[in-house]
Amino acid sequence: MLSDIEIARSAQLDPIEDIAAKVGLKREELDFYGKYKAKVPLDVISARNGDPNGKLILVTAINPTPAGEGKTTISIGLAQALQQLGKKTMLALREPSLGPVFGIKGGAAGGGYSQLIPMEDINLHFTGDLHAITAANNLLAAMVDNHIYQGNSLGIDKDRVLWKRCIDMNDRALRRINIGVGGGTNGVEREDSFTITAASEIMAILCLATDMEDLKRRIKKIAVAYNTDGQIVTAGDLNAQGAIATLLKDAMCPNMVQSLEHVPAFVHGGPFANISHGCNSIIATKAGLKLSDILITEAGFGADLGAYKFLDIKCRKAGIWPDACVIVSTVRALKYNAGIPKEKLTIPNVEAVKAGFPNLAKHIENMSRFGIPVVVASNRFLTDTDEEIEAMKVLCENHGATYAPAEVFTRGGEGGIELAQKVLDILDQNLDKEPRYTYALADTIEEKITSVAKKIYGASNVDILPEARFKIEEFTRAGYGNLPICVAKTQYSLSDDPNMLGRPEGFTLTVRDVRLSAGAEYMVILTGKILTMPGLPARPAALDIDIDSNGVIHGLF
Repeated sequence: MLSDIEIARSAQLDPIEDIAAKVGLKREELDFYGKYKAKVPLDVISARNGDPNGKLILVTAINPTPAGEGKTTISIGLAQALQQLGKKTMLALREPSLGPVFGIKGGAAGGGYSQLIPMEDINLHFTGDLHAITAANNLLAAMVDNHIYQGNSLGIDKDRVLWKRCIDMNDRALRRINIGVGGGTNGVEREDSFTITAASEIMAILCLATDMEDLKRRIKKIAVAYNTDGQIVTAGDLNAQGAIATLLKDAMCPNMVQSLEHVPAFVHGGPFANISHGCNSIIATKAGLKLSDILITEAGFGADLGAYKFLDIKCRKAGIWPDACVIVSTVRALKYNAGIPKEKLTIPNVEAVKAGFPNLAKHIENMSRFGIPVVVASNRFLTDTDEEIEAMKVLCENHGATYAPAEVFTRGGEGGIELAQKVLDILDQNLDKEPRYTYALADTIEEKITSVAKKIYGASNVDILPEARFKIEEFTRAGYGNLPICVAKTQYSLSDDPNMLGRPEGFTLTVRDVRLSAGAEYMVILTGKILTMPGLPARPAALDIDIDSNGVIHGLF
């Protein structure tokens, strides 16, 4: 069988103007980045604000396992299947970060015969959005330190600077650094740190902003530091919003590419879901709803991270709500949640499927609590037996979810027809959509944390450590108590302990730190040992990536 990269290279790409024409966009309405990539300008999008919305499908998953679930692959395969059934369909997905690409994951544009192309471009620099976000973030950092150095008229306390630098690469050495070492013309010496670009507040802001004016409004609100009187200093106080927005001018425009079967796709923004909100841009999502009859989007990691944040943060901000939710799972992932070692996941074991099902059951219950109809897409592998598939089907249906196996990796859209038909059955019902959030904005920050911990994760208790509690009180006094919360948590477990598989019960969620993202308009709640700057693994994917004398890239998948 061909590898992912061989499949992508053997594909016949259509000119991007032909792809755009499928959703009513003209050639003159595109900004081209070569033959197969284009940006759609904001004025072109705003001109369609009066058009009706299509249906919105949210794709999420159970907690990720080393066996792999294939959420993006299912999203693309489902879109291709819907197109085969004659539906005007689009995708709205996130951009890959170079950190995971060269770290542990490799490429992130789907797989097999359900990929986005040009795959190499999407995974490597693409249209430069992440670099623009990095530059914008670090311009603000430079302006903060320059202000301190040049006389500090705002009275910034150098030991209470909140704003962090960022880089789009896994680099643990940057988690804690000293800058301005030596003083003098080197600047004011202080301790600093980096986050990865995908976890930065600028990334979150770009994906939550509705237009350029909203972008500037949000940047102006960014909390960069405390002054010596204990008051928050903002980016607006530094008058940084204009320059930063200028750097983001092109990055604000959604990128259009295509799938192997030529489904139009917006790939725009890439916030991590274990640290940030994990969703592509509101601009791309709302534009896709105007341009298509059915828009498929996904939220990062499991439903306990990306999906709940999609609903509680993104949908609340954007005024949208999904018509259906697809939860991706696999037989192998259920067996892993039952404690079966990775090397034995291909051995038939119906009882292990049943034992590992509670993890999936919790995600089904969570999405149902939001009032959203659920379809479980079982990404089928060759080693899955009919008995295992049937056991999974019965368990899903007993929990109120529709079930559909999918073979989109090996068969493309054809392998997702059954899944597409199950989704269409839900859409044809035209069910009323009424948003149901996990908490009210008027709740205290502590009440919001407790609601998420108990309702979404299944925790029994919450332990907010003294430093985190102090920050909550401080931010609340400063007027930020009515913000939503964005919980930073391990993706591997419903709990804050990555080793607690299945459906943990009776555990305590530990909140160790809180960070204010005033521009993104939420508060980040850091739990367990979650880090905002990942490190490379013992054997990073970078060791397998190379380019030959003809410019052909090897090892990206």
